[in-house]
Amino acid sequence: MAQPDNQSKRFFESLSGAGKSIAVLTSGGDAQGMNAAVRAVVRMGIYVGAKVYFIREGYQGMVDGGEDNIKEASWESVSSMLQMGGTVIGSARCKEFRSHEGRLKAAHNLVQRGITNLCVIGGDGSLTGANLFREEWSGLLEELVQQGLIDEDAVQKYSALHIVGMVGSIDNDFCGTDMTIGTDSALHRIIEVVDAIMTTAQSHQRTFVLEVMGRHCGYLALVSALACGADWVLIPEMPPEDGWEEKMCQKLSATRSRGSRLNIIIVAEGAIDRHGKAITGSVVKDLVVRCLGFDTRVTILGHVQRGGTPSAFDRILASRMGVEAVIALLETTANTPACVVSLCGNQAVRLPLMECVQMTQEVQKAMDEKKFEEAVKLRGRSFENNLKTYKLLAHRKLESELPHSNFNIAVLNVGAPAAGMNAAVRSAVRVGISEGHKMFAVNDGFEGFYKGQIKEIKWADVGGWTGQGGSLLGTKRTLPAKYVEKIAEQMRAHNINALLVIGGFEAYLGLMELLEARGKYDEFCVPMVMVPATVSNNVPGSDLSIGADTALNAITDTCDRIKQSASGTKRRVFIIETMGGYCGYLASVGGLAAGADAAYIYEEPFDIRDLQSNVEHLTEKMKGAIQRGLVLRNENSNENYTTDFIYQLYSEEGRGVFDCRKNVLGHMQQGGAPSPFDRNFGTKISAKAMLWLTKKMNETFRQGRVFANTEDTCCLLGMRRRALVFQPVVQLKDETDFVHRIPKEQWWLKLRPLMKILAKYKTSYDVSDSGQLEHVVRNIRPKESDTSGAM
Repeated sequence: MAQPDNQSKRFFESLSGAGKSIAVLTSGGDAQGMNAAVRAVVRMGIYVGAKVYFIREGYQGMVDGGEDNIKEASWESVSSMLQMGGTVIGSARCKEFRSHEGRLKAAHNLVQRGITNLCVIGGDGSLTGANLFREEWSGLLEELVQQGLIDEDAVQKYSALHIVGMVGSIDNDFCGTDMTIGTDSALHRIIEVVDAIMTTAQSHQRTFVLEVMGRHCGYLALVSALACGADWVLIPEMPPEDGWEEKMCQKLSATRSRGSRLNIIIVAEGAIDRHGKAITGSVVKDLVVRCLGFDTRVTILGHVQRGGTPSAFDRILASRMGVEAVIALLETTANTPACVVSLCGNQAVRLPLMECVQMTQEVQKAMDEKKFEEAVKLRGRSFENNLKTYKLLAHRKLESELPHSNFNIAVLNVGAPAAGMNAAVRSAVRVGISEGHKMFAVNDGFEGFYKGQIKEIKWADVGGWTGQGGSLLGTKRTLPAKYVEKIAEQMRAHNINALLVIGGFEAYLGLMELLEARGKYDEFCVPMVMVPATVSNNVPGSDLSIGADTALNAITDTCDRIKQSASGTKRRVFIIETMGGYCGYLASVGGLAAGADAAYIYEEPFDIRDLQSNVEHLTEKMKGAIQRGLVLRNENSNENYTTDFIYQLYSEEGRGVFDCRKNVLGHMQQGGAPSPFDRNFGTKISAKAMLWLTKKMNETFRQGRVFANTEDTCCLLGMRRRALVFQPVVQLKDETDFVHRIPKEQWWLKLRPLMKILAKYKTSYDVSDSGQLEHVVRNIRPKESDTSGAM
């Protein structure tokens, strides 16, 4: 990758790890994605010239010492662990480390190997222990000198212990990060079970009570309830008001009376009532049977949630955090406080470890003192948004409680189908109805619009939509320019006062065409907003699109299977073609998640010399202990270097060392049930869009009608770094490459060097965004900057 000449950029080449020793350990409960973090730390550490050690069995291994417990890691020792769940270096709870004597033994074991940099992957208990160890370090070394176990030179040489933490916990119970490693994978396990249970519940008209993990944090329960459209959710941060039993039974009964054949109730294992009394799955079941007589079953998910392979999101998150942790260790000084690498919106950030721990403890304190509103706020804006959105969508107001707006809003899908579109439509319809509007569904995009395929859609019509893939409304790529007159007629006939368009690049172009038509037709002088939904993730103005996460998981799962098919056979390289048009997002980020050796994309031009160098690199690796290679190619990366060409080149050049296979993934990337991330992202971004439309309609309502003709009333709602932002589509024109249907600047290109580094290529990695230690922000951000991108 050519080195940018921009002098303001910092590259990690200036950070040398030569002479340094880094140890990585996993502690506390295991979480999917820990292995990806360990792999990233080991490879990045070796890459910068440091010695890297595994500490097996967490702090227990550090206290016990010995060759088996503290072992130097090699590049090959972390091969094939990216897709494995749990932690291959083991994790254990260690009582001994809590004692001063235990920490003294641990210090001795580290000094013997010259280790003064620790990368700890665990929960708040593990990270607090690490910080205490760091604070005691100089005292522990003095004691070791007094006992004659080390000399004064060692004290001088290893005077400071540097610590960087990464949070591995499926509960997402750590303040300061939007997502902890393992949470997304745990949500995958829960949603897989819920989707499976729904089919049997439907058959027998049953009520199912699902008990999920979360002794002190209700994140898993809350987000899975949002992602599956559960009827009721019980979490420790927000116990139900007194009399909840009757309200819940009324809700379940009302759902059945509207024709639903099932009910789903999700209970966090730590759920309590206002008086601190535990609410378990069996308590809820007995209540439903006693009051309603419904056939009810309880399913306790237990450790299933910790198991299985990590999701694409967790692999990418852990890989990014692992690399960031090594850079943080290289940049740290004796005065730098221990930090934790966190995710804020779409960015990796560093925060002081103890600030995060203290805030996490404050949440528990608020709950113990029954200050539940405060506990929800302390959990962070992402958690608070989830709770607000759930309340908005799950509990239908009575007709008498609804505000009467007399506004009509149309919602349509445009472009190719993307998993999560239906969750976005459901959210829009229910939020619209809650705001007092009449909601209209347009079938088959703009084509259906001009043909008059428009009908009112009610609350119950969208029940059960969150888990369905594709587009239930129907979607077409047709653009509106040719049919504006007919569309204007339909807008007039149905008195449409606002438009919500959910779709990809065609939706973006369509919105621009409608904006242009405002000059000729007053019908288009209404607030219009677009929510990006496309597997290609190529819409300007948004870092993420609904559907891209599901497609990434499809690619990652397939790559795992394909790689596994070669186990036990001779050395083999797989060439895999992904979708995306000219946008290399799926190939690049999928490559990072699947552990690819190379990913060819349009945005980063390549020639025959690059292909030759990749083949030579793989040949070299294959002569060692590596058995399998993986190469991804975006479908439009180069018109001459096709998938067939690359396959034939690799086959010929690798002859005698490895053989080759190719695979075109095709439309399987668009299909399937939406991932928890896409369901939740679709639900929240769509709800936000609807509240914006309501505000704009009220602002532009004059003389008995809505009249909105300014640029800021035709917007795209997108995820930008740390915030969800409304951007006038006119302002996005300059950011767009219309020929290739991609944004001119794409954030994920910064991740490409990570993939190359982890595949043992020498490259430049821009760390300009890294290095600034931030502080934990209490939940007082402006409303517009909801960090909902990471669920």
